[in-house]
Parts: sequence; C-alpha cells; structure tokens
Amino acid sequence: MQSPTPTLSLFRNRRGYATLTVMSRLLLRAMFDAAVAAAQPAVCLPPHLPPPPKGRTLVIGAGKASAEMARALEEHWSGPLEGIVITRYGHAVPCDRIDIVEASHPVPDEAGLKAATRIQRLVQNLTAEDLVIALISGGGSSLLVAPAPGLTLADKQRVNAALLASGASISEMNCVRRHLSAVKGGRLGAACHPARVVTLLISDVPGDNPVDIASGPTVGDPSTCADALAVLERYKIDVPDAVRHVLASGQGESVKPGDRRLERAQTKIVATPQFALEAAARIAASAGYTPYILGDSLEGEARDLGKAMAGIVRQVKLRDQPFGRPCVLLSGGETTVTLKGTGRGGRNVEFLLSLGVALEGMAGVHAIAGDTDGVDGVEDIAGAFLVPDTLSRAWSLGIRPRASLDNNDGHSFFRALGDSVITGPTLTNVNDFRAIVID
Repeated sequence: MQSPTPTLSLFRNRRGYATLTVMSRLLLRAMFDAAVAAAQPAVCLPPHLPPPPKGRTLVIGAGKASAEMARALEEHWSGPLEGIVITRYGHAVPCDRIDIVEASHPVPDEAGLKAATRIQRLVQNLTAEDLVIALISGGGSSLLVAPAPGLTLADKQRVNAALLASGASISEMNCVRRHLSAVKGGRLGAACHPARVVTLLISDVPGDNPVDIASGPTVGDPSTCADALAVLERYKIDVPDAVRHVLASGQGESVKPGDRRLERAQTKIVATPQFALEAAARIAASAGYTPYILGDSLEGEARDLGKAMAGIVRQVKLRDQPFGRPCVLLSGGETTVTLKGTGRGGRNVEFLLSLGVALEGMAGVHAIAGDTDGVDGVEDIAGAFLVPDTLSRAWSLGIRPRASLDNNDGHSFFRALGDSVITGPTLTNVNDFRAIVID
C-alpha cells in the first residue's frame, strides 16, 4: 500500500474532525496491512530453506499460514518434493507437489484427523539421508489433530471447546493439547527419526516459544501431564473420564528436550509479531507520528487490557505523558475472552469495545484491533475500527455499548456501525495487532 505521508500530515494540521477521522482510518488500515505484509511467507520463508538432501524431501505442516508457506517453498525448491499440509477452511492455495488439505479451526474435525493420519504414515520408515521440512504456524493445534491412545476425536473436540471458553491463556491451552495428542509435544518430530527435520515457524504466540506454536509437534516439551491437569483444575474445566485418565496416569507424557530422536531436529522462526509491529511503526513514522511499541506479547482478558490501555491513552492525551503527541501506540500478543454472554465474541473486538467504553468518546483518539490471519475468534472478520463518535453512533441506533460488551458481542456491535475490518484470509498469522492513534 502506498505511504499515506503527505495527505495525513496536511489534514492532521487542519484539525478538521471528519477529515481527521477519515485520514486516521487510512493510517490505521495502512499499519495493519503493513503488519500482515511483513509476515507473508513469500517474503519471510525462502531465506531459511535448507539445502536439498541426498535422499527424499518430505513436507509436512499445519496452520492457517501453512498452505501459503508450502507455495513459497515450492516456488524456491528445484528438486523432488512431496508432502501434506493442513490449513483452515478457506485458506488453501494451489500447489503442484504438496497436497493441501483443509480442516476445521478452532475446534478440530474429521478432515483434520484424516490428514494428520496421512502425515503420520508419510513419515514412517525414513532414513538418515532424508529431509523433512515442517511448516508450522498458528492454528495448527486444532488442525493437526490425532488423539492420544484411548481418546476419541469427540473427546478432543469437547476439551478444545471448553478451553476456548475458559479464559485460559494460549500457553495453558496448548499445554493441555500437547498431552492429549499422538503428534503434538515433539511426537511428530520423533516419528521422523532418523531423518533430518527442519521446522520453519511463523509465530502467533506471546514470547515466540516454539513449543507453543501449534503445540510444538516437532520440538521437545518440558511441561508435564501434571501441568496439564493443573490447568484443567485452575479453570474448573469438566473433561471426559478418559481424558482425565490419560493425564493422571502419565500416559499422555510428551517427548522431552534432549530426546535422542530429536537430535537432528532444527527449528527456525521465520516471522514473529515483533516483525509486524516494526513494519507498522515505519508506516506511523512516515506519516508524522511517533510510534511506540508497548509489547508484542500482551496477554490477559481482552476487556481488562482495553481498560488498562484507556488509562495510558488518557495520560498521553491530557498530560503528554509518558509519550508526547501526536503518537501511535502499537501492541501485539493474544488476549483471552471468558465467555459469559451469548454474543459472537472475538478478542480483538472485545478489547476495542472495552477501550471505547472506558474512553467515553475522547476526541482525537482512533484505534484498530484485528487478528493478522483475518479471523477474530470464529468470525470471518479481522477486527474493527474505533473512532471518537463510535459510542454516540451506537446509542443513536439503540445499541448500548456496555451491554454489548457484557454480552461478549463486539462483532455485532461494530458490524452495525459499519466499522468492521474485513480482509478475507491473509494466509499468514502473527497474532493480534492493535494500534491507537492519538492526536
């Protein structure tokens, strides 16, 4: 997207409300688009490809970005190649040598189970001269589904749905998932032994810990079944008896760091949330705003983060502390939503609505929050815009902002105002993106 620098600087100086709102929206969307572009597999993956092996080259993978990663790999790989990757419905792209399978996210389905079984078969009986390239990105925890012995797909679906509604962090959720799986927590990597395994990761998790990206199918896992049980107890999650038995008995223990089957496994992170925030910061600076990256791994309840961020915005707006205006506050990470209402959810729109309610229409403050994969929660909506008259426009339509927030209904709220951000599948995933413009 072309830089908005000249017109933004001009109109910001005029201070016209309507014009400022339009131009701030353009800046916000330009920053979001730059964040997504910085994490495109075609840009970030090719420099990290390994040299061809003497033996076979197999490609496996899972995640919302995995199909686009596979296409980027194919375009830069001249030798023989075969494989299977699993992506979310609607995220497939054409590949010639790698089979792309679509499955369900965030709750797994039969298509994901069948594809995971095919991947398990593909990596059997490899030799030390073979190479396995694993393409892993966010969403892989649900897409790459293979229940541990003694469990069924229905068991995994029930646990997944309960975790998503519990308010548990992504790290906590993935700890449970790793110990209920036949492929996660290093098991898929161990199954490739003695072949060399190179895992290329696009991170969507706070801290970029490989074990948490798609629940770490090819990396050693230091957490234990006891840790997984503790998560279930902490959030009072009711699970089938078979699930509790797998954890309590230790049968679900994962492959640990240092396991000899992972000695030839290498992991490379090719894109992170920080990459995206830095790209957005460059857009903000080119438009005459000083960017401040507050963090790439902010977590917690979305509505609580919205309130906290509103406090920072007020201090900047009223006192030019801790940052002077005009500025842009940037942040990433993955918040959670504890579902208590009957609304359509979405952690980014919940954050944004909470921010708006707390700011009460403060002038000169515009914001965007969205998921870089184009899907906030289970909706095919990336996120939304917040502008100073958001609340007043909602009231004029008979919509009560606080009631919408209490009902976890951010998507309905912003859609009614025409303020949803809809991108379609972006074919990458570096987690949530938030930007607040303060004039």
